[in-house]
Amino acid sequence: MVARKLTESTNVMLGLRDILAPNLRVVFCGINPGLKSATLGHHFAGRGNRFWKTIHLAGFTREQIAPENGEVVVAHRCGLTTAVERPTSRAAELSRDEFERAALSLSAKIARYSPKYVAFLGKPAFAAIFGRKSVSWGKQDVLLGGSKTWVLPNPSGLNRSFGLDELVLAYTELRIALDGVSRS
Repeated sequence: MVARKLTESTNVMLGLRDILAPNLRVVFCGINPGLKSATLGHHFAGRGNRFWKTIHLAGFTREQIAPENGEVVVAHRCGLTTAVERPTSRAAELSRDEFERAALSLSAKIARYSPKYVAFLGKPAFAAIFGRKSVSWGKQDVLLGGSKTWVLPNPSGLNRSFGLDELVLAYTELRIALDGVSRS
């Protein structure tokens, strides 16, 4: 038991590896890794997290991807990162200062890979990084590392404000916008 806890603690300290490639259509930017995801080393691995199902139903992927196969998302021209690298059990455990400190490295990372859009999953990271008191859902009027920005509802199972149908609708709006960008 002690060895297992030590291993889990060590993995949690490592956080999550970004899944990125040049010129993606979108990079989904989570707030920060949950403890379960960080422990397992897979994005959106929490039992109640609806990310993988949502992006599939919204038309980003042909099939629903399992968290342990998350690297496959790049084949669909999507990438994954987090605003803050520190894992927590709840995003509310992060301070505004942590978001502000993370902004420069996040911007540099996005500039390096040049996705068309960065989609923030939830308002807190976007609000802190851009110094906004109020944030609306959808397309934003600022760039991050030269990429357009969009704010989507967080698919975490802890977010009870949005049901699956509402998440799919919001994510579909982004996919439709991306389809328009890809054609032009």
